[in-house]
Amino acid sequence: MKRQRRRLLRLAVPVVIALLLAVSLPWLWTTVGARGHVHPAAQAPTADVVIVLGTAVTEDGRQPGVRLAGRLETAAELVRSGKARVVLVSGDGAGESGDEPAIMAAHLTEQLGVDPQRVVADPHGLDTYDSCLRAREVYGIERALIVTQSYHLSRAVTLCRHVGIDADGATARCSGCGTGLLVRKAARDYLASGKAAWDVIRDRPPAVTSPADPAISDALAR
Repeated sequence: MKRQRRRLLRLAVPVVIALLLAVSLPWLWTTVGARGHVHPAAQAPTADVVIVLGTAVTEDGRQPGVRLAGRLETAAELVRSGKARVVLVSGDGAGESGDEPAIMAAHLTEQLGVDPQRVVADPHGLDTYDSCLRAREVYGIERALIVTQSYHLSRAVTLCRHVGIDADGATARCSGCGTGLLVRKAARDYLASGKAAWDVIRDRPPAVTSPADPAISDALAR
């Protein structure tokens, strides 16, 4: 019996290692793909457009949640400092928590003082891949800063760069993000990298297709 157990263990070890590698490769791809393109917001390069990726709003569906507010505050600072001129807020317009892009746009303009003519909302950025693909194919964005929290930023930058956007990431502030939350979010993003890689491999179209929209170019022309 002991000999059989040792034999099974010897067989199991390479299988486990192979599985770990298979799970880790997508995460390595997102990490390496974003290398040199992720910056603290104060050190971010310039771009005409900053893309803010959506996440949960408050339970009453009226205000951005804490992490989303941090992303919006960071984007507003980039505009005020002259690092960006136009903001694209991209999220789920029919999400369980509420209309993310509408709430994001309202917060930017009403609370953070961003000119409404400088804010464009995409209600069909249903996930990170969709947000990047639609930014390129629908809104014609070729260069952008991506704003989200650190645990999400490498995956977002890599996906946007893959679809043809010359993207750099600006790390959003994360007020109230304790160690436990950051660990959970990092673990979630580690697993989400697998879906990101699979979306890229199969060249998945966006969940919602739309005709070309000149809203970004119009905002830049103002």
